[in-house]
Amino acid sequence: MSVDLSTVKRVAHLARIAVDDEDAERMTGELNAILGFVEQLNEVDVSGVEPMTSVTPIAMRMREDVVTDGDKAADIVANAPVTEENFFVVPKVVE
Repeated sequence: MSVDLSTVKRVAHLARIAVDDEDAERMTGELNAILGFVEQLNEVDVSGVEPMTSVTPIAMRMREDVVTDGDKAADIVANAPVTEENFFVVPKVVE
């Protein structure tokens, strides 16, 4: 896949980036080089490689999956200026 000048300008417009003609020409070459490198990655044989999430094998700590209310309602509203029965009280915004 290759990128032409009109594609660079269209992407710049969609990204709301101001790009003049000189910069667009330079970016065309840079984007084509990046896409060329990505195409080289498609040629690598990874058929025997397992997907991994980390370089070192680690096991995630698991916790028991139980539903609780957290018993933190009082702590959560403790710094609120106005509360009522563990709810935040806010000014009315719709009349």
